[in-house]
Amino acid sequence: MGIDKIWIFGEANGDAVASITLEMLAAARELADTIEVFMAGDGDDYAEELGEHGAETVYSTGDLDGGLQGAAVAAAVANAIAEGDVDAPDAFLLGTTQDGRDVAARLSVKLDTGVITNCVALEADGDELIGSEPVFGGVTDVRTKNTSGKPGIFLIRPKSFEADGVGGAEADTEDLDVPELGAVGAAKVTNSHVEESDGPKLDEAAIVVSGGRGLGEADAFSLVDELASAVGGAAGASRAIVDAGWVPYSMQVGQTGKVVKPTVYIAAGISGATQHLVGMKGSKNIIAINKDPEAPIFAVADLGIVGDVHKVMPALIEALKSR
Repeated sequence: MGIDKIWIFGEANGDAVASITLEMLAAARELADTIEVFMAGDGDDYAEELGEHGAETVYSTGDLDGGLQGAAVAAAVANAIAEGDVDAPDAFLLGTTQDGRDVAARLSVKLDTGVITNCVALEADGDELIGSEPVFGGVTDVRTKNTSGKPGIFLIRPKSFEADGVGGAEADTEDLDVPELGAVGAAKVTNSHVEESDGPKLDEAAIVVSGGRGLGEADAFSLVDELASAVGGAAGASRAIVDAGWVPYSMQVGQTGKVVKPTVYIAAGISGATQHLVGMKGSKNIIAINKDPEAPIFAVADLGIVGDVHKVMPALIEALKSR
């Protein structure tokens, strides 16, 4: 006896399905017989891509006219299950994103079931799902499962699984009726701001260059930006310099920031605190630049350069520009 059905909360970035959704689909294919997606908006717009990655059915709310995704999606799913319009899955997977956390919390209340957060691995135990969550800064993992007899809700950390298609057929689509939401239904998103960037997104870049306290001062972060630009990558930062106000939180890599898994990760002036390593240790190739030969970052680095970042980085940038 195994896991029969998993439902995944689908998110999109414009016309494309969000990478976290595709990552969860890849994980679910290894665990359940049937995979279905529930999402806000028009499921027909994403049925082909979701089907390519293994989804059989896409349940969607239709246009919410600016209404809050979390309130509408959670209410629609809970209502469909309560009315018997759909069979409840064995588990729900949602990304650790703003909307994913919102839907998970609301769904937890409506279905009277628990949420297992920050999962980086999943495994089946008969017909139950177990989620693994790193604790103590990633030193060890805690394995948790829902024992209530109701569908478990699992929040998945981005970049925990590799997204890959399987050539599946276009998914079927079905509408989810959104019940009356009361006062919460009156809330509307009237405007949104997308942060502009000249290069790739930090959590999607093939090359990431991150800077830390070893840069010495905020103005020296320009070296990180310049090197990232020279290699066609994205700039990141340690928590220390984010907390110091040198760069915005959106650039933070680590346990409380973004998790990245680029082909190349360059850590400049970063000592290698456990909190930071959690966010980048999955990188395929790690290059560390630090003047302290005993810095913990060298323990995970594939290539270590012991030297002053103010000398090494300008030389590296110059060499790249002269190619």
